[in-house]
Amino acid sequence: METPLVLAFEDIAPGMLPLVGGKAANLGVLTAAGFPVPPGVCLTTEAYRRVTERSGALEAVLDALEAASPTDTGSLAALAATARAAVLGAPVPDDVAEAVRRSARGPVAVRSSATAEDLPGASFAGQQDTYLNVVGPEAVLDAVRRCWASLWTDRAVVYRAGHGIGHRSVRLAVVIQEMVRAEVAGVMFTADPVTGRRRTAVIDAAPGLGEAVVSGAVDPDRFTVDIATGRITGRRPGGKRLAVRPAAGGGVERVERADGEEADRLCLTDEQVRALAELGGRVEEHYGAPQDTEWAVDAGGALWLTQARPITTLYPVPRHGGPGDRTGPDGTRIYFCGSLAQGLHQPVTPMGMSAFRLMSASFDRLMNGRRAADPAAGAPFFAEAGGRLFLDVTGIVRSRVGRALFPRVLDVMEARSAVVLRALAADPRFAVTHRSPLPALRRLLRIGRRYRVPARALRALLDPPSAHRHARRVEAELRARLASPPDADPRGRLDRTERILLDETFPVIPRIAPGAGAGFAMLGLAARLLGRRARPGDLPTVLRGLPGNVTTEMDLALWHLAARIREDAAAASLLLGSPAAGLAARFAAGTLPAVVQEGLRTFLDDYGVRAVAEIDLGAPRWADDPVHVIGVLANYLRLDDPALAPDAQFARGAAEAEAMVETLAARAGGLRGRAVRFALGRARALAGLREFPKFLAVTSVAAARAEVAAVGAELAGRGVLDAPGDVFFLTLPEVRAALAGGPSGAPAGAPPGPDTQPGPGALRALVAARREEDARERRRRHVPRIVLSDGTEPEAVAGPLSAPDGALTGTPASAGGVTGVARVVLDPVGARLEPGEILVCPSTDPGWTPLFLTAGGLVMEMGGANSHGAVVAREYGIPAVVGVAHATERIVSGQEVTVDGTSGTVLTSPAAAAS
Repeated sequence: METPLVLAFEDIAPGMLPLVGGKAANLGVLTAAGFPVPPGVCLTTEAYRRVTERSGALEAVLDALEAASPTDTGSLAALAATARAAVLGAPVPDDVAEAVRRSARGPVAVRSSATAEDLPGASFAGQQDTYLNVVGPEAVLDAVRRCWASLWTDRAVVYRAGHGIGHRSVRLAVVIQEMVRAEVAGVMFTADPVTGRRRTAVIDAAPGLGEAVVSGAVDPDRFTVDIATGRITGRRPGGKRLAVRPAAGGGVERVERADGEEADRLCLTDEQVRALAELGGRVEEHYGAPQDTEWAVDAGGALWLTQARPITTLYPVPRHGGPGDRTGPDGTRIYFCGSLAQGLHQPVTPMGMSAFRLMSASFDRLMNGRRAADPAAGAPFFAEAGGRLFLDVTGIVRSRVGRALFPRVLDVMEARSAVVLRALAADPRFAVTHRSPLPALRRLLRIGRRYRVPARALRALLDPPSAHRHARRVEAELRARLASPPDADPRGRLDRTERILLDETFPVIPRIAPGAGAGFAMLGLAARLLGRRARPGDLPTVLRGLPGNVTTEMDLALWHLAARIREDAAAASLLLGSPAAGLAARFAAGTLPAVVQEGLRTFLDDYGVRAVAEIDLGAPRWADDPVHVIGVLANYLRLDDPALAPDAQFARGAAEAEAMVETLAARAGGLRGRAVRFALGRARALAGLREFPKFLAVTSVAAARAEVAAVGAELAGRGVLDAPGDVFFLTLPEVRAALAGGPSGAPAGAPPGPDTQPGPGALRALVAARREEDARERRRRHVPRIVLSDGTEPEAVAGPLSAPDGALTGTPASAGGVTGVARVVLDPVGARLEPGEILVCPSTDPGWTPLFLTAGGLVMEMGGANSHGAVVAREYGIPAVVGVAHATERIVSGQEVTVDGTSGTVLTSPAAAAS
């Protein structure tokens, strides 16, 4: 059957995206559903194919684009210009030209419709061109040519490269649609694109054609409407200084309005606003997701829908995914992003999320003494969205004890979230419903009695070294229990994985936490004793150079290895001059120089369970892939100033901390001073244990990962999976089903798996789809700290915190000031941080901290004064400010910044030089 060149909207069927492109496909869907769409036709991608395949020049450009870096915008722009010229210069076959001329009836809009456009993961809004009020067959043909060429605009090529969409895979269709001679037009979102609130229509409107609003050429009137009730919740008149109107003979003209000419008069009536909102609600219901629409009202008052596409910038609403899902009629819920709180900005693998479900059931059992009917489904408070872990904290906010204590915990862990939660506490929807402290007290007493928390805390205060010895004993016992039998079969390995995640991961925390808790209690006591005698930055200084911090010990161990390698000139030269991936391959083969081979093996024996994103079971451990560690070693070798050596800085920090203890004790004087000295001494002796419970939890996760990896190798050997690593893009129930050859058994709310027999084809397709989703989510720059079940991001509603003199504000994390060149790092693997540069990042976990050794300062979007990044920054004595909203977007690599870790401000220079 011959591929059609032209299809009317009513003839466009579902599944025709490769033939008609995203815009035409949506117009076909809307037409078939009975929405008021102006009639028109689509010149299919077959026409584009025939034209471009005659141009040999385009093939060479495609080859060059495949080799170009997505970040090399200069090269991409040059290649885009060559591609445009090739398309514009290609002859149009007679049958294609005739098909276009037949479609040119009356004034029309000629609109690009790319096959990668108006998609759920990438809207491509405005990337290709549109021509309005085109009159006459030849003018329409010329507009079609220019639409084809607009597939190769600089912005479209860069956008595709940035979203990982292959240039060869994209083709262009063209919509030729009857013009609406609009009196008023604009855009409408069926969810608020700024706050995220669902079922709230946001309408921008201006006189004339919608081009004025879409292009941003006019300040439009804005309306907000509750779609469910039709209640108009906001009206804001715009300046409307300009209108775009059809010009006589074709094309458009811009009409300037005189100052004050009806500027305050709204261009839509309330009835029209409500009609638009009702239309938007129906469109959203039809698609099942919030939509970005374009609309027009003609001279007769008729309302037309000219476009609809998904709103791709909205963060998904968290879902519980099980029988405990309470996001519906039971009321609005509050979700706290546990991923960000743990320093994990990137999405969690499906296997990692499956592990979190089990661990949440374990935590629920620990805290509430109840066993989950189905641990694989997770605890009632467990939720997920966008590949990130969320916790339903509605009950905590509605509890008198919870709203008093939880924000205080966040003050030192994730300070901006604490601010948001305190503001939500004033919302009537989240009024206190649990007033009695007795349930919380009984819970604490049960845990304290079971794990002997008071006795262990008291012993730690009386004999701090005993707390460190106890921690090491717990570690040794845990490692013995985690050892895997060499003859374990795949099903046995899955059983061990579940046992580790349910029985080993969380229960080790209360066995060690009392020691660290006692240390921080002493710090709090000292703060009370000192009162105003303690100046800003004094107490954080006391926490520099803490002994017994396992993360600091890890970083210094890697530094000492670099120092030994430096003494071997050949080995140092090899590390500095070779790609880290090649060195990792040589390490696996055992062919690195002895000082590197043995030193790296010893380091990985001790710390190979760690990783970037280490709480994700699916993330490779350093023992699996030491590329990051080798890259950090090379960075350390570039540090040639002895004064900046991390061990020297650590020692200086410890000396400064001891001196501050004496200074504060002297300020207090007398008996109070002796009490301050004792309390701060115990704080220094015990606070370093803070990192140890997580280290043991990560050790358990690494052991579980090893079991799952072995099962992945088994499935790959059977030909069920393409590669062993694919197993981490499945869930534990799905893997168990794959071994059994039965139904997937995926828990409710998990990403959809095979419906019946999870054969190799079904599993491979599932893995491929999840890898694509993971890649999309890794490109997401914004993840909300707190989000409500109606999609609202409370932080966006509140707006940014005020900043003096344009400074960025956050939470003071490590006292001191430094001015240096910023280095924005979104992924530490392979990152190169020059000595003294200011590290700017979204969040950190211990896998990031080796970079801190060469950093001059730290700016972090997430975190509080006691988060991982803050703790390590203090210990190394580098100024740090955390909780700086959108820091990675507002600061550019190469820009000079001044970090004031005492006041919590970051000053940026006016000019930025990206590097």
